[in-house]
Amino acid sequence: MSDLLIEKYMAKTPRSRALYQRARETFPSGVTHDTRYLMPYPLSVARAQGGRKWDVDGCEYVDYFGGHGALILGHNHPEVTEAVREQLSRGTHYGASHELELEWAEQIIRMVPCADKVRFTSSGTEASLLGLRVARAFQNKSKILRFTTNFHGWHDQVAFGASTSFDGTPPSGITEDHVENAVLCEPNNIDQVTRALDSRDDIAAVILEPTGASFGRVPTQGEFLRQLRAVTREYGVLLIFDEVITGFRVAPGGAQEYYGVTPDLALFAKIVAGGFPGGAIAGRADLLDVMTYRDDASWNDRYRVPHQGTFNSNPVSARAGLTTLKIVAEDEITERANQNGEVLRNALNDVIQRRGLNWLVYGEFSGFHFLPLSGDQTYTCSDIYDGTVPHSVLKGGISMKQIHQLRCGLIAEGVDVMPWPGGVISAVHSDADIDQTAQAFDRVLEAFKA
Repeated sequence: MSDLLIEKYMAKTPRSRALYQRARETFPSGVTHDTRYLMPYPLSVARAQGGRKWDVDGCEYVDYFGGHGALILGHNHPEVTEAVREQLSRGTHYGASHELELEWAEQIIRMVPCADKVRFTSSGTEASLLGLRVARAFQNKSKILRFTTNFHGWHDQVAFGASTSFDGTPPSGITEDHVENAVLCEPNNIDQVTRALDSRDDIAAVILEPTGASFGRVPTQGEFLRQLRAVTREYGVLLIFDEVITGFRVAPGGAQEYYGVTPDLALFAKIVAGGFPGGAIAGRADLLDVMTYRDDASWNDRYRVPHQGTFNSNPVSARAGLTTLKIVAEDEITERANQNGEVLRNALNDVIQRRGLNWLVYGEFSGFHFLPLSGDQTYTCSDIYDGTVPHSVLKGGISMKQIHQLRCGLIAEGVDVMPWPGGVISAVHSDADIDQTAQAFDRVLEAFKA
């Protein structure tokens, strides 16, 4: 089975294979982002439009990578493209303040419930770095409580317990002191959180992905968020939502709007910059004001949190982000993407049922996740959301070999998904895209079943 899928993939993509041979001499593993790693080699793309993209061999694909979740409007949305083209003629980097960054931040403040003030970064990882530093400085405490399987970027403070090192063991390159400053809890375990907060007074903040790890691969429900908000308030601990994926995708104001739970601070990237490099933190004014200069040299030298960044709020990202957020706010984009997600998940599960395979496709909003189950596992989608399925099954229950087989099989049939495995859906994916995806999945499952 695996040989047939891989052979079909390789027959379709000879130029991607050739480029990978060059890339292996230049990049570690031949890629510039771990998520793009694929065996026998990754797909190389030449162009994209709407919900589709074309590889270097000219083959066309329905795209569910979506710019790693950044492109809720699809590739090359005409309004965003035109706005960026106009901005390019005016300059890409002023090394100065500009009106666009102000309008961009004001748009975020209008949309996001927790946002009193905003500070821009160049990526989601930088937003995570800055958000945790601000929280520790404001609270004058060193520890951050996190949840295993939740991803908050690749920096040292959070690069364990997300996809590996669930026991807190420091992975290669991470020093022990970073591990010691993290308190790791199991997902959705409010009793464990309460015990941690009750037993120590050095925790500055609790951070999580508000729909659960990897856009809900390990889901979190609104009731847990409400419990978490209550217990953090009780113990005087800050609550941080990592809305790098969920921001403007779950609802126009993010997961916090959808669930009615307002954190103290939220992290943003991806959609916030309209498909260009950019991130942000947004939250309570008193919290972000730890970065504010005062007429007090002692404060500025000892207590103020400094923040630099060459490309913070650069004019091109600001223009793309502002244009995108205005469209999201005004045009029911999020609702349309979420509807597409439901239709796609139902279509894929219909294929599984017809094939009689022990698989599930689950997810919420505009995301979907494949879950191949072993013969003795009889879980349903309801089991996933009531906590019956262990997170080790949801995030780690499928081998890398299976993921590569599934992805190569789908690429060979004209569909590109992320290695969760699964993907994100845009507002511009069509019924034809979804039908093609279901048919491709059916042919891949036929190979798996064989």
